[in-house]
Amino acid sequence: MASTVFRSFQVNSFLLYPVSLLGRKNGAMYCTMKSAQSQTATQEKQSSQAKVSPSSTQSKKLNKIAENFETVIGIETHVQLSTLTKAFCGCPYNYGSPPNTSVCPICMGLPGALPVLNSKVIEFAVKLGLALNCKLSFNSKFDRKQYFYPDLPKGYQISQFDVPIAAGGFIDVDLPLEYGGGHRKFGITRVHMEEDAGKLLHAENGSYSQVDLNRAGVPLLEIVSEPDMRNGIEAAEYAAELQRLVRYLGVSNGNMQEGSLRCDVNVSVRPIGQSWFGTKVEIKNLNSFSSMSRAIDFEISRQVQLHSQGQQDQIVQETRLWEEGAQRTVTMRKKEGLSDYRYFPEPDLPAVILSKDYVDDICNSLPELPEIKRRRYENMGLSMQDVLFLANDKNIADFFDATIAKGADVKLAANWIMGDIAAFMKNEKMTVNETKLTPEELSELIASIKGGVISGKIGKEILFELLAKGGTVKGLIKEKDLIQVTDPAEIEKMVDQVLAENPKQLEQYRGGRTKLQGFFAGQVMKLSKGKANPGLLNKILLEKLKPTS
Repeated sequence: MASTVFRSFQVNSFLLYPVSLLGRKNGAMYCTMKSAQSQTATQEKQSSQAKVSPSSTQSKKLNKIAENFETVIGIETHVQLSTLTKAFCGCPYNYGSPPNTSVCPICMGLPGALPVLNSKVIEFAVKLGLALNCKLSFNSKFDRKQYFYPDLPKGYQISQFDVPIAAGGFIDVDLPLEYGGGHRKFGITRVHMEEDAGKLLHAENGSYSQVDLNRAGVPLLEIVSEPDMRNGIEAAEYAAELQRLVRYLGVSNGNMQEGSLRCDVNVSVRPIGQSWFGTKVEIKNLNSFSSMSRAIDFEISRQVQLHSQGQQDQIVQETRLWEEGAQRTVTMRKKEGLSDYRYFPEPDLPAVILSKDYVDDICNSLPELPEIKRRRYENMGLSMQDVLFLANDKNIADFFDATIAKGADVKLAANWIMGDIAAFMKNEKMTVNETKLTPEELSELIASIKGGVISGKIGKEILFELLAKGGTVKGLIKEKDLIQVTDPAEIEKMVDQVLAENPKQLEQYRGGRTKLQGFFAGQVMKLSKGKANPGLLNKILLEKLKPTS
């Protein structure tokens, strides 16, 4: 029956909602509707904020006033899971697919279509719950969260309410040195499973919106933090650590630009010493960590200014959007309360019951997590700057670990990866796994330089060859005849030749211009095609540069 209805939908294009027109672009189907809400939001954007945006003369006063207030920040993070199919049906989801091309009766909410839970969603939820140090619910359930929105075809969202799959955890964060450094621990209230809604594509003139249901039914994990953050930097670093974590676990790509990781930030301010929280405001539309930090800073300033003007009653519980261009928040809609959602247990899905063996197997399969990796790197003697860089990306961390496992010096391996290798990857817009360099060859390169087989300069030339084309260090040294000259007599001959060819500079050096030593060393290196041992060269050169008696 459901498949018959679906075929009818494909052929006759009947509408899910009352709409003004049905548009097609590039063969893809959209449902379109008049967007009174978007017109209202536009009007509010035009009229709001002018009276609360601080001028330059007010900034100093506001900063002074802000010292008397404490900011309280909590974050709700939606992580889109990297499963092959959606949460309750067999439709795939590929970011960027033509609109409404990955849909079926289940994710479209058609009558008679029943959901079937994707078991991978449970596995990923347990993984993340364990990684966030949460207590798991061995018997949880799904609920219906009722609300109407044009991209939610069923009129409700399948989610979890009173019995989430994981709760009561925490996450450790290391703040970068430029933000003062140090460790922070932020509480995790809960992690629960739910499905995503579709996506509205708004017309530029704001007169209508188009509905794309490709994303409807995509599995999400919602992570709700405790209100433990106190400024924009802490909030952004918390979100960045979550992104690292889901990537390390392999449960999501965590790309904010694609909507795979979406953060809604709740911000309130209260006078210092006050025990109860102020009125919280939710901020949406944050597509980068830097925009999150700026949005929070703006919202703090806005709320503090209203307090300073005795207008704190104008701070209402609402959802606001961050406008990147204008660098401000604007009202989107008043915030719903729990009673508005009318939760009740989802009758079409059974309870989710976990066994101890199932959880233990997942626990034993967890990789080394970012926090544990950072502590291990610290114990190796690496600086916090090195630690944060290396542990930030799992692929780079794995490459580093494989390099030192082959016997490479820890600090030298870190320097090469953070310096020339990172520069090459940035230039070529490649990941470390996309380069031709292997950990074995980087280890061999470091050993060759350290052992005096080749110079550091030649080492760099070999490195870029390895990164771009591959090969082996030994093979390239032999092929290009790059073995370092370590014979003192041979280097002495080259030094004598350079001094004889540059009598004027030699006279200037002996007259007090000692910086010319670098010039002579460079000429000898040029003559040797970069193969002269630098230490031996400088020792012989200094002897030769001494004035003759």
